[in-house]
Amino acid sequence: MRLTCPLCGARDRREFTYQCDAVALDRPAAEAPPEDWHAYIHLRDNPAGETRDLWYHDPCGSWLVVTRDTRTHAIHATALAAEVKR
Repeated sequence: MRLTCPLCGARDRREFTYQCDAVALDRPAAEAPPEDWHAYIHLRDNPAGETRDLWYHDPCGSWLVVTRDTRTHAIHATALAAEVKR
């Protein structure tokens, strides 16, 4: 599998570390009620199909949001996490 880093170009998957679902970028505010934090920390979907994942590119230190299909592992898009609209 190859991923495209917006800064470095197409690279082998071994240069990247999968972290989690990109929902981690949508964490609640510090003053959010406990129910919101419970849902954020403990309730996760396990979809078959298109997902947004958070990956770390080790050589350049970039955090990426990767849109891929969990059934085929086809990569549809990559973007710097700092530039992704939440």
